[in-house]
Order: sequence, then structure tokens, then C-alpha cells
Amino acid sequence: MYKFNYIKAASIEEASTALSSNPEAKILAGGMTLIPTMKQRLASPEQLIDIRHIEELKFIKNESDNIVIGSVSNHFEVYSSEIVRNNLPSLSKLAEGIGDPHVRNMGTIGGSITNNDPTADYPAACLGLGATIKTTKREIKADEFFIDLFETILDEDEIVTQVSFPIIKNSCYMKFPNPASRYAMAGVFISKSDNEIRVAVTGAGENGVFRWKEMENALLSDWSTSTAETIKLSSEGVMSDIHGNSDYRANLVNIMAIRAVETLSNGN
Repeated sequence: MYKFNYIKAASIEEASTALSSNPEAKILAGGMTLIPTMKQRLASPEQLIDIRHIEELKFIKNESDNIVIGSVSNHFEVYSSEIVRNNLPSLSKLAEGIGDPHVRNMGTIGGSITNNDPTADYPAACLGLGATIKTTKREIKADEFFIDLFETILDEDEIVTQVSFPIIKNSCYMKFPNPASRYAMAGVFISKSDNEIRVAVTGAGENGVFRWKEMENALLSDWSTSTAETIKLSSEGVMSDIHGNSDYRANLVNIMAIRAVETLSNGN
């Protein structure tokens, strides 16, 4: 490891000021991606700004038919929250299936969506539920937030402060996890409200998380497992790596989507 400055921020204002004053600084939340990349010398920030201990970023609440989660809430806190479990069980299940106990107790929801790893789970929940991400500068709809692999619409000096998920109980997340890491090799988040169906896919897209519009339109016309079975995701634009080629991953997405629709149709 190399030398760098470390700041333990006590407030959002302090963290924002430190980030704005040094273009080579990086925000440290859970550090699940940043620390390993620093160890491998793939990242070398001059300064780390630790926001994990900022109390105003640690909360989970039910507010105006939305579950609002502070950005440094870790995955275990989301999973174990009675507020989340009772109002948005699909999100609770998603958080339960992230990584191992160490990752669940260290990794944060804000870090996950800011990093926008193509195999991360929370981006699928954000797109699948139509979440709103609040930052130190603005509010951003999930449809506008995720740009490309490891890339979001955030400015360099912008910090995610909270994520707001509409309470859509008729929602489900299904994923095929990598057996070692439990990262999604294919994950599908589906929500069904009175006037909209959203289908978000993670773990498969060459450009990261995406909405599967063809499946959305088909299910909007005819919500059924048989409809889900007839729609096939093209392997074009799907990732291919040592864990599975694009055809294999596309088929996994198809299967996860069918299982999600079947689960929702059965009222589970």
C-alpha cells in the first residue's frame, strides 16, 4: 500500500467540503470495492474521506409510502429492518442474499449504487422499483442514474445521501448467484403496480444494469408465466466471461424472470 491522507468525516458538510477541495480524493463507505482495488494498485487516491460514521446518513424509515434508506446503512441493517421486511420484503430478501456476513456487515447501499458494479444487486432494485437517489446536490431518478459499467451520472464532488424506494409489495427479486462470491451472474427484479410493470436486469449486461423493456411490454399486455416464457433475451449485449458466455447468461436471465413472475403470480 502507498501513503494517502485519511479523513474521518463527522458530517455531510465536512465530507462535501473535503471532496470538493481535492479532485484526487475518494469517498470511503464500506470499502468493499475501493480497498481491494487500492491493494492491487488499480486505484491510488491521495485522500480517503470516510463517511461511515456520519449519523445523519444512518437511518431507515417509512416516509410517504416510500422506504427511505440512508446511504451508509449496511446490507445487514437493510435485511434485518422490520420496516423494510414488513413493507418491501423483496428488498429485504435482496439484501439478505448479498455476499457473505462480512460483506453484509460492511458494504453499504450508497456504496453499492455509486460503484455500479455490473454484478451488484441494489442497482436492480433501484431500477425495478423506480427509486429516487438523493445526493448532496439534487434528486435523481434511477432511470437516469446508471450510465455504464462502474459509471453513474454523479459529479466528482457529489455524494449519495439516501435512496427512496416506492412501496410496491407486488415485487420480487430472483438471482442466480456465483457460488463463490454470491454476486449476481443473472438477477431480475420485477415490480407490478396498478399502471406499470418494471423489469430490471443485473449481472448480465455489458453496460451494466438495464430495464428489459420487451419483457415489461409483454407482461403489461398479458401478465402470466406463459408470457414470460415466450420472451427471450437476446445474447447481444450480454456479458461473456470465465463464469459463462453470453448465451448462457441470457438464458439465466430468462429463467430468473420466469421464476419472479411465477412467484408473484402465486402471491409469494
